[in-house]
Parts: sequence; C-alpha cells; structure tokens
Amino acid sequence: MKPRILAVIGSTRPNSSNQKIVEKIEELLHQNFTISYFNGLTSLPYFAPDQAFENTPEKVIAFREEIKYADIVLICTPEYIFSIPGVLKNALEWFVATDIFHQKPSVLITASASGEKGQEELHLIMKTLGARFSEESTLLISGVKGRFNTDGQLTDPNTIEALQKLSENIKNLL
Repeated sequence: MKPRILAVIGSTRPNSSNQKIVEKIEELLHQNFTISYFNGLTSLPYFAPDQAFENTPEKVIAFREEIKYADIVLICTPEYIFSIPGVLKNALEWFVATDIFHQKPSVLITASASGEKGQEELHLIMKTLGARFSEESTLLISGVKGRFNTDGQLTDPNTIEALQKLSENIKNLL
C-alpha cells in the first residue's frame, strides 16, 4: 500500500492556482503516493476552545482523523492580506492543544502574488502545532498567476523545476 498524502488547499476558489499546483505534485508523485484532498475547509465551524475536547463537532473530528492517518500533510495556500486565508487558519486552530500534528511530516507551499508573510505565518502556526517540516519541504511561489498560461496550464519552467525538486524531497520525508 502506498503512503498517503492528505492535501489541504487554502484557496476556496475552484480551479485555483493552488489546486493546480497540488495537481502537478500529484502527477509527479502518483507512482509513489496516494494523494487525497480535504475539501471541507468552508464547512468547518468556527474554532471554539470550549469544544476542542468536549462536544467537538463531527466535521472537526472527521478532519482530525484524516490528518492523523495521513502519512504526510501537504498544505498549499495563497496569501490574503499578508496572512493565510481565514478558513485555513480556522481549520488549523482546531488542532491547538492536540498532538495530532506532533512530528507529522508536512509540506508547506505558499503560492500567491507575494506570499512571504503568508508563508511566515503558516510556518509559525505549523511549528506551534509541532509539525515536522524543513526548508526542503517548503516552497514559496511568488507571482503565481504569471506562472500559468491563459488555458490554466503551468508553463513556467522554474516553477516546474521547483515542484520536481520538492516532489523528490517529499519522497524522503518518511
């Protein structure tokens, strides 16, 4: 059985650049990994500390289980106003005071117009949750819209090369 990567896309737009980036990674890794997607960010309730361990919403329990049983978690997100999208931050807040992310191999990609501040925040949050990641398992793709042609195909050779290198690094995470 192939190791499982759970992909969490921070953008809620269908066919977003972030979705396409993860699909490219899936294309590069399909022989070595099974990739599944968590598509429920917008359906998660707002984080409520009082429900973190008692009366926890079913959708949160299910999301926690998906993360727990993934061999690797891959997060690919845009940057919104120098931060990560609120729906992604809300989802990650449900892991505060749990050990589910402790030493969980994680791949962190920020793909946006700039992305630097969003990437910094994502790294800080994931470090706080105890996720295991390194420079080799993270990637910042600035100017992401210019990396695709008008048909939505990833055409930028530098980005393709960076995703190929990241995909090779992912193979060494386990």
